[in-house]
This record gives sequence, structure tokens and C-alpha cells, in this order.
Amino acid sequence: MDVRDYYEILGVSRKATSAEIKKAFRKLARENHPDKKPGDKAAERRFKDVNEANAVLSDSDKRTKYDKFGKDWEAYERAAKPGAGAGQSAAGATGDPFGPGGPFARYAGSAGAGGGNVRYEFRTGDSGAGGADFSDFFEMMFGNGARAAGARSGARGDGSERAANARLAPAEAIAEITLEEAFHGASRIVEVSGRRLEVAIPRGVDTASRIRLTGKGPGGRDLVVITKVKPHTVFTRRGADLERDVAVTLKEALLGGEVSVRTLKGRVLLTLPAGTQAGRSFRLTGQGMPRLKGEGVGDLYVRVRVVLPGKLSEQATAAAVEFLDLADQPDPRT
Repeated sequence: MDVRDYYEILGVSRKATSAEIKKAFRKLARENHPDKKPGDKAAERRFKDVNEANAVLSDSDKRTKYDKFGKDWEAYERAAKPGAGAGQSAAGATGDPFGPGGPFARYAGSAGAGGGNVRYEFRTGDSGAGGADFSDFFEMMFGNGARAAGARSGARGDGSERAANARLAPAEAIAEITLEEAFHGASRIVEVSGRRLEVAIPRGVDTASRIRLTGKGPGGRDLVVITKVKPHTVFTRRGADLERDVAVTLKEALLGGEVSVRTLKGRVLLTLPAGTQAGRSFRLTGQGMPRLKGEGVGDLYVRVRVVLPGKLSEQATAAAVEFLDLADQPDPRT
């Protein structure tokens, strides 16, 4: 198995500055984020690799050790610690598993004094002179239990994928908001593991929108805030578009006129043509929800609901009969 090079994963040189590493990480994380490419296993794998590489290279202490010992910097660190158990006994007299007397001195190459930027490759099976089975590496460093653990961990065998997954698995919290708050933007206090955080809710979110806060979850994990928009008594949402009913009088429907309509921006005047039928829908352009991704806003669709007069007086009834006879309306059921 070839050990991956974190610098290659991020596409930066070994002399890259912290700012260059951060910039490369953000670009690749956006391009390969699972939310952007759902179901793309290759992108998911790249996303994990990018996060794993950044976790090491963005930390100056970890980066220094990685530059010296390659992918096995964590194994070296554990083996060299006092009281490290089986790893301590495997490190040799100097406490350095790659130093004189250490079981992996033959891999050290230029990793001694002044030997940085060494990349070690361990291959399964017989790798020829000076080679070693990859599982032997962990058995010698950490005891027999490491061989079984390595076999269970899958193709990588070193448990690093499990560690990466643990770092990547985000904590989640729910933020319930009103439609008005989704329209204008808002802030919410969410509580995660006893810790209260203020979260900025951007304009245009919908139910199940996800807001990722890097490193704000328990143990330094990411926190994903999932929004839930409450049902509204007036408006129905269809993506970025809104729908609502508006009640009009019989006179307004028959003769036409201007009707005041409430939107989430304020009130506007809707001009009804004469003879407007009940159930007819009018589109008010740009009066819908702001789009969370991209520019612009949706539309508002206003559906007319005609409200008839109540009990008529004798005079009104006589006038209605005369009018309706004159209107001579065809039977709408035929």
C-alpha cells in the first residue's frame, strides 16, 4: 500500500505557507463536499483525504513530525512516549523506532539528523530486500493486538481512516424558525453538549437546509445546524415561490378594482380585471423568497377567493334578480 502524500492531496508544495495550505483546503473541501456531490463515492473519499491532510498540515507541530517521519508520524509519536507499553519496548534503546537499535532503523534512510521530508512506503507481502509486511510494522510497534485491529480496519490497515471519520462526523442541532425569519435572515441560540452557540441564519433557508460551522461541535468537530421552517397561516412555500389566497368582494370580482395584498416585503396593490373568476391566480414577480443559492428571488402567486354577500334585504334581492336576469349567465355545469 502506498502511503498518501498530504502535500500532493492538497496540491501544494512542501514549502507552502499556512495561508496557502488553508486556501487550498477550502477550495478542495468546497469542490468535493458530500452536500454538493451527493452519492459520489469518489468525491466523498477525496473530501475525507483533504480533511485528513489539512488536519496535519495546518498544525505546525504535527506538520513538523510529518515532514520528518511521513505518514507514520503518529505511530512514531506513540512509540516514543514514556510509558507507551508495547510501543515503548519496540522503540529501541534510544526511544526512536527509526534510530539505532530500533526495529525500523532500516527504513530511516535520511531520517536521522537533518533528514526531513522522508516518505516511507510499506507494502503487503514480500517487498524484497529490506522489505517488511505492513501488518508486521504494527505488531512490532504495538503488540499482537494491533495485527487483528489492522485486519478489521480494512484496506488501509492503520486505523487512520477510522480516525479521519471520527474527525469528520459532524454534530447536529435543529434550529426552528418562522417563514419571516427565513425571508429576512435571523440568529438562533443552539445548545450542543451543554454549550450554547449563536448561529446566523442566512436569508432563503428552507426546512432541511444545512449550515456547517467548522470546528464548533464537541471535540473540535464540525457542527451542522439543520433549519426547520414553521408552517405559516397565510403563505404556502414552493421552493423560492410563495402562494396565498386573497378574499375579494362580489363587486370587485364583477367590476374589477384594486385590492391590497400583504406580502413578506409589505403591502402591494393587485389590479383585478372585471369579471375575475374565483380561483384565478395572479403572479406578483419578485415577491417570493430569496434564493439561498444564487441570486434573485421567487414570485408570489395570489389566488382569488370571492366572498358573496350575506343575507339580502328585499330590495337587494329584487335588484339581484333583475341584474342576474339581465346578465343571462350560461349554465356553468354544461
